[in-house]
Amino acid sequence: MLIGDNMNIGIVLRPSSPDLLDLFLRVKTAFESYEAKVYLDTNSAKMIGLIGVDFERMCKDSDILVSIGGDGTLISLARRSYKYNKPIMGINAGNLGFLTDVKLNEIESFIEKYFNGEYRIDRRMMLKVEVDGHKYYAFNDIVFNKETISSMVDLRVEAECIHDNEKEKYWLNTYYGDGLIISTPTGSTAYNLSAGGPVVYPLTKSLILTPLCPHSLTQRPLILPSDFKLIIDSKARVEVILDGQEIVHLYGSKAKIKIASKPAKLIHRVERNYFDVLREKLNWGEK
Repeated sequence: MLIGDNMNIGIVLRPSSPDLLDLFLRVKTAFESYEAKVYLDTNSAKMIGLIGVDFERMCKDSDILVSIGGDGTLISLARRSYKYNKPIMGINAGNLGFLTDVKLNEIESFIEKYFNGEYRIDRRMMLKVEVDGHKYYAFNDIVFNKETISSMVDLRVEAECIHDNEKEKYWLNTYYGDGLIISTPTGSTAYNLSAGGPVVYPLTKSLILTPLCPHSLTQRPLILPSDFKLIIDSKARVEVILDGQEIVHLYGSKAKIKIASKPAKLIHRVERNYFDVLREKLNWGEK
């Protein structure tokens, strides 16, 4: 473990939350007590009246990244910092906390455990999508959604994979309805779950396809191996929504989706148990 001037910590705060100033200072003090150097990205710094550093520079120079906020803050950080492949620690200042498992009353104790090497890193699958030659990444899901309330989307989905050293191509389905969710296992408990999709253990290697209000009752969620590459074609204008936070428009071209070459790396407590989280957040086992 790096301790001292060699350890750099990059921090991002939940947007539109100037009330996070005191919490940031608390986290900063906790890291600095181990002689670590703390960076705060420019947008977060402006929000709380401090001076920060450029986000790209912060990601490049930091050994780990820290999100202070809810799951959405961590998801955004994972997507935006993807190319730097830095481990991310999530401090939960939100409500849900599926991903940000460091609670406010555990901050100092967990940072102590971190510097003592008492933590684990989960490697979570991410998605890569190409639209019109541009590459984008998603942590939870990619949603193909209709642009107007009165219309429906018509999505033709094909798949490619390598079998016995031969490339094979399949026509999977044509989805006609409000849209389609393509989710990672981590994202299975997000929009996918609300749309009737399955809960999938987050370290599973798979793609989850869940139709949104399909025009046919026979359309059901589909789980595919992670080595499949999806090609999606639409006859109408479609919004491609990344993690519910970024929108790309698809019209007259195809979207190509596959597993990103590098996973997101999340720093967790050693004792974290995914099924404990499910029972707590989804009230499983309640009588």
